Amino acid sequence: MIRLAAVAFLMAQPALAGEIWITNEKDDTISVIDVETLEVTRTIKTGERPRGITFSKDFSRVYICASDSDTVQVMDPETGKILHDLPSGEDPEQFVLHPNDRHLYIANEDDAITTVADTETRTVIAQIDVGIEPEGMAVSPDGKIAITTSETTNMAHWIDTETQALFANTLVDSRPRHAEFIKDGSELWVSSEIGGTITVFDVADQSEQGKIRFEIPGVHEDRIQPVGFELTSDDKTAFVALGPANHVAVVNADTLEVEDYILVGRRVWHMAFSPDGTLLFTTNGVSGDVTVIDVEKREPIKTIKVGRFPWGAATRP
Repeated sequence: MIRLAAVAFLMAQPALAGEIWITNEKDDTISVIDVETLEVTRTIKTGERPRGITFSKDFSRVYICASDSDTVQVMDPETGKILHDLPSGEDPEQFVLHPNDRHLYIANEDDAITTVADTETRTVIAQIDVGIEPEGMAVSPDGKIAITTSETTNMAHWIDTETQALFANTLVDSRPRHAEFIKDGSELWVSSEIGGTITVFDVADQSEQGKIRFEIPGVHEDRIQPVGFELTSDDKTAFVALGPANHVAVVNADTLEVEDYILVGRRVWHMAFSPDGTLLFTTNGVSGDVTVIDVEKREPIKTIKVGRFPWGAATRP
């Protein structure tokens, strides 16, 4: 059924440009998916246990958190060649690139710090003490605030990017994993994997504005574990990966109400939109594949086999 739906979808749509880059943490590889054909076109070797992945603003470089190699690798996406490594601190998990296209904010899980690396000088410019087991990273659209979430301390840590110092700590539910600012920078969303929630904060005063909870008929609440999420370009809808629940939730970002659930592969971690926003690609760790979702119809249209334990996802136009 999904394969037939994919064929029908492709026949009805104009050609789509772009690629989705998927990190496979057990294979030490990246799978590159062509958005037009929905096929893997390249498999690229990386350092050990690649997880976080992001591109420079002009997409001429791709940054990869090679967690077990204790480094951030910088790759030429055209050739797949590793250009050089960046100092990252131990066990880099996730990172975020500052809007200045120069500073990487990196969560170091084993050291309870956030490392700030300068991608031009290839040096560490700051290391900031945060909570225990930091993972999630976000930066505000204006570049003034960086966020680190700590899984064991159950906090979001607010960093002033000018002084590279903490200015606030806010409690969230158990085991926060991912953080995102909405496009205008007025709200911060933080997912809590074990708590089973997303907490929404007002950025102006760091106050809690709301909380999103999830309930899937026939799925035990212990298996509903929100991890990665993505907001549409208009900030009206959020798609939330629910881990071992094997579903993606569709959330109205204005009302914070869950509108739908989409069945995907096993242990869904993170997601990336196609360049035009019409498709959403989910990384399904246990089943070793990527589910392609038609965003408008909120339906899966294809499953793409990738490497073992796909984790991170990034879009290249």
